[in-house]
Amino acid sequence: MASFTNSFVVFSIFSLLACSINAQLSPNFYASSCPNVQNIVRVEMVQAVIGEPRMGASILRLFFHDCFVNGCDASILLDDTATFTGEKNALPNQNSVRGFEVIDTIKTRVEAACNATVSCADILALAARDGVVQLGGPSWTVSLGRRDARTASQSAANNEIPSPLASLSALISGFAAKGLNARDMTALSGSHTIGQAQCFTFRSRIYNDTNIDPNFAATRRSTCPVSGGNSNLAPLDIRTMNRFDNIYYQNLMTRRGLLHSDQELFNGGSQDALVRTYNANNALFFRDFAAAMVKMSNISPLTGTNGEIRSNCRVVN
Repeated sequence: MASFTNSFVVFSIFSLLACSINAQLSPNFYASSCPNVQNIVRVEMVQAVIGEPRMGASILRLFFHDCFVNGCDASILLDDTATFTGEKNALPNQNSVRGFEVIDTIKTRVEAACNATVSCADILALAARDGVVQLGGPSWTVSLGRRDARTASQSAANNEIPSPLASLSALISGFAAKGLNARDMTALSGSHTIGQAQCFTFRSRIYNDTNIDPNFAATRRSTCPVSGGNSNLAPLDIRTMNRFDNIYYQNLMTRRGLLHSDQELFNGGSQDALVRTYNANNALFFRDFAAAMVKMSNISPLTGTNGEIRSNCRVVN
């Protein structure tokens, strides 16, 4: 009896290990079922970024906002319906996140090559990487095998996506809640070396903050008035907005971070030394950014039989 019990326990352990291994993401997940998927995504992202360089930043932000809400499950791509409330109209996303049409185009191409095989979540993860690469940033290995959520959470999007008004302590704790440490947070914030922000996200910084270069504040006030003009855009990196590099950190050191949350990384706090390091060592920033992206892309993925493979990224099957 004892022998049977021991054998059963060993079998159960191996079964659990096998399930765990099967549920893990892998760079080779589509090696046989859709071997050309990475090339398809890359080609479409090249075209998207050539057509509009800002799109690289937009897709990266789309992925970030997806992963911070119940994991990297493509929930952010779901449209609202009469009976379903998604994340697109949450406060951090409404009239702000963009790039959905690019993901739709990629999904159409992938479906034509491998029907009902590749998830929207995996497409978004690959597209975010390829957009960064097209703008001169680092590459990293994207593990695959995510499945798509059948639901979304507007309340989680409202509460868990970091605010542009956040303090350093709030940023550190918010990222920690997702399994990302302070170094990951500071490296991932370097994504603000590309892209643009709307006036309403930085108005309080340019009119109320004191740790800001006066000439920089004056420049930004010229297109972001005290009232009105909420959707007017300004580059997050005033020098190389379409180039993925470490100039963002130099901007922080000269008090030219656009968002309050940006400047919090260099304001006499715990991340000052790392900001100086990234400013001096672009290669290290690239390595840390890539590593942090890998960690972020592994936040609570749906795998195995959880979720589904959507045929249309905007609606559940």
